[in-house]
Amino acid sequence: CAILSPAFKVREFSVTDATPFPISLLWNTEAEDTEGVHEVFSRNHAAPFSKVLTFYRKGPFELEAFYSDPNGVPYPESKIGRYIIQNVAAQKDGEKSKVKVKVRVNTHGIFSVSTASMVEPVKSEESEGCGVETEVESQDQRPVENSSDTNIQQENSEAGTQSQVQTDGQQTSQSPPSSEPPTEENKTPDVKKANEKKGDQPPDAKKPKIKVKNVDLPIEANLVWQLGKELLNMYIETEGKMIMQDKLEKERNDAKNAVEEYVYEFRDKLFGPYEKFVCEKDLQGFSALLTETEGWLYEEGEDEAKQVYVDKLEDLKKLGTPIEMRYQEAEERPKLLEQLGHRLQYYATIVEEFRNKDEKYIHIDEMEMMKVEKCVSEVVEWMNNAVSAQAKKSLDQDPAVLSSEIKAKLQELNNVCEPVVTQPKPKVDSPKEENPLNEQSDFKTEDMGEDDKNSEMPQQNGECHPSDQNTMSMDLD
Repeated sequence: CAILSPAFKVREFSVTDATPFPISLLWNTEAEDTEGVHEVFSRNHAAPFSKVLTFYRKGPFELEAFYSDPNGVPYPESKIGRYIIQNVAAQKDGEKSKVKVKVRVNTHGIFSVSTASMVEPVKSEESEGCGVETEVESQDQRPVENSSDTNIQQENSEAGTQSQVQTDGQQTSQSPPSSEPPTEENKTPDVKKANEKKGDQPPDAKKPKIKVKNVDLPIEANLVWQLGKELLNMYIETEGKMIMQDKLEKERNDAKNAVEEYVYEFRDKLFGPYEKFVCEKDLQGFSALLTETEGWLYEEGEDEAKQVYVDKLEDLKKLGTPIEMRYQEAEERPKLLEQLGHRLQYYATIVEEFRNKDEKYIHIDEMEMMKVEKCVSEVVEWMNNAVSAQAKKSLDQDPAVLSSEIKAKLQELNNVCEPVVTQPKPKVDSPKEENPLNEQSDFKTEDMGEDDKNSEMPQQNGECHPSDQNTMSMDLD
């Protein structure tokens, strides 16, 4: 818990759960009079854990799981369940099929036969279109029917270990996991010499590769219930009632904590920022009520119903909310009145500039501007009356004007005046000037000499050239 919690920093450590009771598997061998049994999970075996058992069968078979020590488990029944591996068939040549069965104990310690698959050999042309596994096997490597018909392989992804168990009836032997092929350093000198001699000889023929595929098999699980259906349903119903009770208890505690929080928080503010906004008489009375409520919480009100705490909080808020409202109004009202005054001054300035024929507003219709002037005048009168009425009130009295009323009046002012004063000037389309001389001169510039350019350009600009004989009448300032 400390590792998972962000509030603590502890040294990392690992916890490995264990299976408290040993679990065994029982199965029928090919000879009907004998049975195979193996303890797949010993006492205090690590969990979660998976093991793969390999069987050689020609048809469906059954596995029975049970607790190895019936007297050591606190359950009325030592059997766990029966699992039927279905759809098992012999190979095409009549030989037994290889069936891999995975058994698992999960993180909750619950045993299950999780998967089963049958290994089928695939011809080379059939294997091109599907994913297959490759195994190297010769005929003399196939397990002998009489010596062993079950191979159990353990898998533990967490520990990264593998071991293999060969089972023959009631006898069990275990061998260490196969290691990687030995490296050159691990080989003896004699082996090296033998390899050098073999280097001069032609290589041995490669062993034939047999490609196989895994076919998933259905598993029919017949579990042994430790509890009857009626008893199990009763426990489920009881659990639901407990969950509902926990929910109601949480809501009750939240209501109680809300009262306690309100008492502590408001009492600190009552003799702090709220002190000026309550008269002396109400201050003493409310303070006494908060102290009385605090004592009630730790005595008679220690274990009351949720609704009792809700009602107690409402009684406190009837006295506390007006004080809190007067404080908030006193904080917001000056800022809003100042903002309203700035907007009034802004619109009044625009009206004055309009009267003085300012170019920025000369395009606005006079009737529209009169609406702005009238609205500004009305809002100024309202604000002056509100400020005057509020000045007559003390801080411990309810305000004459609320912040919400000032916001509404400011919004009304902007809705009337802003669309008028922000009207854009009408666009005047100026006629296009046609000047063929410019076009002609631009076209002929490439062929003109420097003298021609100097004599031509002043004429286009309406200037007099010294070489011109024509006189022009013009007024001089």
